[in-house]
Amino acid sequence: MQPEESLYPEEWLRIAEKDLARVERMLADDDPEAAGFYLQQGLEKYLKAFLLSKGWSLKRIHDLETLLNDASVYNPSLGEFRLLCQEITGYYMVERYPFSGMTSLTNEEVKEALESAKTLIDRLISHTE
Repeated sequence: MQPEESLYPEEWLRIAEKDLARVERMLADDDPEAAGFYLQQGLEKYLKAFLLSKGWSLKRIHDLETLLNDASVYNPSLGEFRLLCQEITGYYMVERYPFSGMTSLTNEEVKEALESAKTLIDRLISHTE
């Protein structure tokens, strides 16, 4: 029997913090694809923690824009991060699936996205109950 995923926001936040630390390590190792993947994973968990704190029913989904849409119901100002979520969702795909003719990520691209994501993360954390 497969274990059930936690519905406790603090547990999602704990793992999200680990994912962000992994982003920094992967950037230091000059592995932007892995850094981008962990950035997507971390942001996904921060969004899910926020949503779970609002009584949201957990969904198995990796699309940050869809999660942001759900989060924007509780905090409409989060909508300003739509393009960022679209971009970072793509990082998940770059690391996990081979695409013909797709260029690799650069450390600089991931660093810029990480800085923007930190603003979103701070807002999510400050409104996670």
